[in-house]
Amino acid sequence: QVQLVESGGGLVQAGGSLRLSCAASGRTSSRYAMGWFRQAPGKEREFVAAITWSGGSINYGDSVNGRFTIARDNAKNTVYLQMNSLKPEDTAVYHCAAGIYSTSASSYAYWGQGTQVTVSS
Repeated sequence: QVQLVESGGGLVQAGGSLRLSCAASGRTSSRYAMGWFRQAPGKEREFVAAITWSGGSINYGDSVNGRFTIARDNAKNTVYLQMNSLKPEDTAVYHCAAGIYSTSASSYAYWGQGTQVTVSS
């Protein structure tokens, strides 16, 4: 089992930045890929970013590409999501997940509870 806890969400004005963190505990010896997904009220879950255990492969959703950056520190069992140039449409609950490298939520076996990001216009 892997437990994931997100932090770093909050309220920010459009154009601002936030950095989300996701700390993993438990069976962290398994070399899981990590992903970030988000879900806004009334909308489907959306892929944001993913990174392999080595960091050698990274993928971003089209709506965040060029603005968000995913990174991980395996020594700290933590994955980060740096979000720049935030837009009101980025408002959502952001979840991190551990599993198989993919843009599909079904490939990730473990999920955090999420952290709210609200971008005001």
